[in-house]
Amino acid sequence: MFVSLTLIALTLALAVYLGVRARGRKAMDLERWAVGGRSLGGVFVFLLMAGEIYTTTTFLGISGFIYANGGAAYYILAYVTLAYVMSYWLLPVLWRYAKQHDLMSQADFFIKKYDSPGLGVVVTIIGISGMVPFLVLQLKGLGIIVSEASYGAVSPTAAIVVGGVLLTGYVALSGLLAAAWTSTVKDVLIVVVVAFLGVYLPLKYFGGVGELFAAVEKARPHFAELHTDGLGVSWYVSTVLVSTLGFYMWPHLFAATLSARRESTFRKNAVIFPLYQLFLLFVFFVGFTAVLAVPGLPAGQADLSLLRLVKEALPPVVMGLVGGAGLLAALVPGAMLLNTTSTLIANNVYKPLRQESDAGRVARLLVPFVGAVSVYLALIDGAAIVTLLLLAYALVTQLAPALLLSLLPRNPANSRGVGAGMLAGTGTIAYLTVNELTVADVAPFLPSALLHVNVGVPALGVNIVVLVLVTLATSRRAPVLTARGSA
Repeated sequence: MFVSLTLIALTLALAVYLGVRARGRKAMDLERWAVGGRSLGGVFVFLLMAGEIYTTTTFLGISGFIYANGGAAYYILAYVTLAYVMSYWLLPVLWRYAKQHDLMSQADFFIKKYDSPGLGVVVTIIGISGMVPFLVLQLKGLGIIVSEASYGAVSPTAAIVVGGVLLTGYVALSGLLAAAWTSTVKDVLIVVVVAFLGVYLPLKYFGGVGELFAAVEKARPHFAELHTDGLGVSWYVSTVLVSTLGFYMWPHLFAATLSARRESTFRKNAVIFPLYQLFLLFVFFVGFTAVLAVPGLPAGQADLSLLRLVKEALPPVVMGLVGGAGLLAALVPGAMLLNTTSTLIANNVYKPLRQESDAGRVARLLVPFVGAVSVYLALIDGAAIVTLLLLAYALVTQLAPALLLSLLPRNPANSRGVGAGMLAGTGTIAYLTVNELTVADVAPFLPSALLHVNVGVPALGVNIVVLVLVTLATSRRAPVLTARGSA
């Protein structure tokens, strides 16, 4: 226990040191704090964007989702790869436009494209509504990882509070640069730990990966396939669609895009991004190993499967490295989310209302407030990690129709239409989520193949319908000429 806890503490100290050190000696204006002064090279941008897949979802959510649902977890491999392919064309266009107009945030992009500060507020609210659950997910995962990896010496509550306070401190000081610097250590450690676990554990328990899947099939036939109606083909396809569309709608990934020094960075990285996905296979191997090696975990504890397996099979020194890697997997995306949320509120809500010139100072002052709210929600929220992730994706995906339309040579939509569509889509998700309803509950008359689609799909449908109707209703009509040639 002592060895494991020491390694976790040393990793946390290193993360805090790098986060504070990232500030440097230059003045920390809003541009430097929010988007790294648009000066990050290809390696940092790669780690911020590709490393986004290595969060607490990697350590806990994927293995937990496999433990509970088997082959349904394959959706993660599909959607991230498709999103990376999409980045080859999408990100250079976004970067070029943002650079040309000196934009600081995702909301700024929509304000400029649609000439509507009010739309910027709507985009900010939706972005924050998606990012806060994602930030809560990181803190929740941090608490689980540290508690388990320390063999219970540190409670989840204490881990969340301490991690949240330290995260808040170095983000307030260094902004996006804190995430960039810490990501260098995070990704190296995670890749090494994940690769080791994915090779060693199947060998230890089954003699290899092939033997692992043969054992799973024998013990639980079809478990490694899409074996349930609720998480079948229609759910899989629709979830891949929603998640792919939503991947680059995250405001913090938009900020990471703006941080790049050169446009060429994105096309070079897009070639490597999908290869980086291959390391997730090792997490899948661990998840399926846990199904048979540590059976009987209650439904609410599926997210603990990887850590319980490591604790049973390996010595405390390895558990400490796993805990340290998981800690960084929470802190780096957490820093990006905290930074971007505070920037959006300061730059796109407070500044227009108060005409505040020093939005950077306000953004840094907001960090403790956003951090405190997120810590509180992490302490009271009991949702499974992947459930939180899917909810957050469904919310931010509602920005996709307006963004994609804005890239057309002649955008057919106006600000009223896209704003109304966004609100209608997110309202649909909120209604279904609060009332714990599925598509099968609200539309039982649909064909069986459509009853279990991701709730983000009908929400997108409502979004697009409202967008079209409101745009048509509010578009300026050409004047009608009378017989005398006057309007």
